[in-house]
Amino acid sequence: MELLFYSLAGIIVIVVIAVSRKSIVAGMEARSDIKRENKPSNNEEGIEDITNENIEKTNEQVKIINQIDDLILIVDKFKNIKFFNNSAKKKFGENNLNKHVATLLRVPDLLQNIDLVLLKKETITMDLELSSPSFQFFKVYLFSGPTSYVDDPDSVVLFLKDLTDIIKAQRFKSDFVANVSHELKTPLVSIKGFLETISGHAKDDLEAQKKFIPIMLEQADRMESLIKDLLSLSKIELEEHIQPQDKVNLKEILNNVEDIHQKNLKPFEFKNNIKDDFFIKGDHEKLIEVFSNINHEKLIEVFSNIIDNSIKYSEKNKKIEVNCGQGNGKVIGDSYTVSIKDNGIGIPTEQLPRITERFFRVDAAKSKKVGGTGLGMAIVKHIVNQHRGELEIKSETQRGTEIKVHFSKF
Repeated sequence: MELLFYSLAGIIVIVVIAVSRKSIVAGMEARSDIKRENKPSNNEEGIEDITNENIEKTNEQVKIINQIDDLILIVDKFKNIKFFNNSAKKKFGENNLNKHVATLLRVPDLLQNIDLVLLKKETITMDLELSSPSFQFFKVYLFSGPTSYVDDPDSVVLFLKDLTDIIKAQRFKSDFVANVSHELKTPLVSIKGFLETISGHAKDDLEAQKKFIPIMLEQADRMESLIKDLLSLSKIELEEHIQPQDKVNLKEILNNVEDIHQKNLKPFEFKNNIKDDFFIKGDHEKLIEVFSNINHEKLIEVFSNIIDNSIKYSEKNKKIEVNCGQGNGKVIGDSYTVSIKDNGIGIPTEQLPRITERFFRVDAAKSKKVGGTGLGMAIVKHIVNQHRGELEIKSETQRGTEIKVHFSKF
């Protein structure tokens, strides 16, 4: 399967290069004809000073380039971006023309390979791995200009094939198997032991059966919750590099979360102080139709997991409070900050950096007792990363926890 994929990728690259080379010849011939005939062109200024905008309007081949999902950038000898297709615009933003390529891809090996292509005029292939703002993996093909888009002979074309989903799937498959094997072993061993007892010397002991069957059901519920959270986390991690672009109202999200946990929140002094509309970029996946016409599955899961932790790790009658206001610079640009604060058992300071690790539990016994899987905050972290937000956790033992989530404004 991988061999077929890379073969197709190679064919696409060859076609792109061929189209570019062909357009160079056509462009050069057209310019020669104009010079011989000494006739002014209707777009003379565009020929003299080529820009990304007028090329897209006049060059038919750009329309083809803009239809493919792969990213194409062209840089000059100073590594300033002179052209990028629609896929690259969606990935890196619209306003990057004439900016240095390192503002988008700060990778020393890539910059070095651009210099090599300029020097040797040879095609170079490399792997490009990015870790911020989320994991991304590209197969990059670099070859020298000129092209019909940038007629500078000292230019380099960067063709980026996005293999993020494939690489993530390979890595998560091995992690998933290892984690599931470890976490499911305990409840399975427990259930097996009770079944052996009931089917053996206690097969006629009704009292033993009444005692063991509820325990087995509890362990089965634990396995079900664990599998559900693992599948959710795996899906979120695979999609983490795809930033949602829809308009989402944080007030609606938090109201839905409050409705979901309404029963469990009754023993607590709960206050949702969000009265105004706060719009951010989110997803439009519908989850719970009964609460709203537009519900946003992933953001609901973020705040549901945080409030669920406040419920599980706080004593009854304690305060749980939700607020939202202007951000304080944790993310680039204008932002909002949602704060969820409780007066629960708190988290030791030295353990705060590990809170979002998969299967990490501050108190393993307490977590299992209240039905925790150790995956809730890992899910929160990856969803916040996908939304290009920032997670901030403050806590003191026996004094409670405050979790702030920072999002860019829509």
